[in-house]
Amino acid sequence: MPSASTTEHLREQRERTAIEPIAMRVPEACHYLGIGRSTLYVLIAKGEVEIIKLGSATLVLTASLRKLVESRRARANQPLEDDGR
Repeated sequence: MPSASTTEHLREQRERTAIEPIAMRVPEACHYLGIGRSTLYVLIAKGEVEIIKLGSATLVLTASLRKLVESRRARANQPLEDDGR
């Protein structure tokens, strides 16, 4: 049975080698955001999510997904405007 220090060393090694992909296929992008396929395609059509085509594969750029989340997050955190009523 491995010792606690060996187990910890292996966990740290796995964490160091985990690299976030720069692009992912549509099903993975949907899972990443927790949205459906049709919603993702609407975001792509609006230009809010960037894709590239490699052969017949549609790849969604991870940076584009992060940018979408950050922009929506910033918009959600803005105070509501007083409409004068």
